Amino acid sequence: MARKFHEENERIKRHYLQFLREAKRSDMATVDKAAEAILRFERSTGFKPFKRFHIDQAVAFKRHLSNEKNARTGARLSRATVDGTLRMVKAFVLWLAGQPGYKSRIAYADAEYFNLNAKDARIAHTARDTIYPTLEQCRHAFAQMPGATPLQRRDKALFAFLMLTGARDGAVASMRLKHVDLVESCIYQDARDVKTKFAKTFTTWFFPVDDAYLQAFRDWVTYLRQEELFGPNDALFPKPRMGLKDGAFANLGLSRETYTNAGKLRAVVKDAFTSAGLPAFAPHGFRKTLGLLANDHCKTPEQFKAWSMNLGHENIATTLSAYCPVSPSRQGELIRGMV
Repeated sequence: MARKFHEENERIKRHYLQFLREAKRSDMATVDKAAEAILRFERSTGFKPFKRFHIDQAVAFKRHLSNEKNARTGARLSRATVDGTLRMVKAFVLWLAGQPGYKSRIAYADAEYFNLNAKDARIAHTARDTIYPTLEQCRHAFAQMPGATPLQRRDKALFAFLMLTGARDGAVASMRLKHVDLVESCIYQDARDVKTKFAKTFTTWFFPVDDAYLQAFRDWVTYLRQEELFGPNDALFPKPRMGLKDGAFANLGLSRETYTNAGKLRAVVKDAFTSAGLPAFAPHGFRKTLGLLANDHCKTPEQFKAWSMNLGHENIATTLSAYCPVSPSRQGELIRGMV
């Protein structure tokens, strides 16, 4: 079915998305999500002009989202997805209420009709435990990874690097050799080149983990520099170089380019765990593994602060709340064990 448009809607949406980019300084991923949320709302109204907005449309949109199914899984949309979509449309309607030609038609209070009810909102914002690998599971998966070909060596070095640094997968995908300092055993996550969260620049020193990880990563960097003759601006974990060989499309070795996103690297990590008979842990799970490892190494508040900074956190509370959860039973054990 052909997609419908309303010219006036498209013009005002363009102004709003520009507002998000230039005035609110939102990144393109956020802008794209806002555009998709607004388009969903338009579909639910039959692409009626925004100037004909009525609170009944907001109520109907909430009902529509609660019954909508995920195209990939076939399951109903999660409360978190519904809440996120509604909040993006609510923000748009609030902005719209202040624009010329819309002020007399949309009240600021109208945007409140996009709120979820209190029960569903609590469900949407409930923090849930995420699975993460133990140190033993990481060692087992790492030991099972092959290393015969350059790509296999790259994948094993990637696994080792995540254990050494806890870097976010988006940052890892964009990292280059110049960001690595083997002498000081650290990496420089320079936001000018590396896709760090919130474009934050910081240094990460290698965490005190198994020496096998450090050796695998050192060997990889040495291989790139001495065997492949990679320079400072070449990718740390490069894409394969594809081309024709004997009339067929084949892997011709290593490219010098970084990946545009972390999709392929996430697949490498998940495959390493599943091939070892373990759950398909994602790269982000390493951050939680390392966060809990702080309990074994940090004896003073200053040490814990340094550990937190190593993960890119400015506030220790972020590390504690996100990566060092304490269950009620564990809380009791800790209190009873204090003398």
